[in-house]
Amino acid sequence: MKQRDHGVRAANRAARGSLAEAFLSLETAEECRALLKDLTTPAELEALVDRWRVALLLDEGLPYREINERTGVSVTTVGRVARFIEQGNGGYRLALDRLRAASTQADS
Repeated sequence: MKQRDHGVRAANRAARGSLAEAFLSLETAEECRALLKDLTTPAELEALVDRWRVALLLDEGLPYREINERTGVSVTTVGRVARFIEQGNGGYRLALDRLRAASTQADS
């Protein structure tokens, strides 16, 4: 990570908050995809998508090796995603739980 002075760190914290607000302002998945495409390089977006696929498969209870075989994502990355689901900041778990709840409501 780059060395930054206090002012730059404070500005980056504010920008992270603003970025989160920008995502919240979007109304459709298509709008979110457009912002993600503008914000990231193709490789960065692919890495995000890979991690999300891994999270979905972990949430289904699949073993690491099977996830590796299905996705091509390294077992190390699968383990890293699993660790963040369990011990991270709660973002994966919250999103997975909300998607599951939305899917359950749609099926009702």
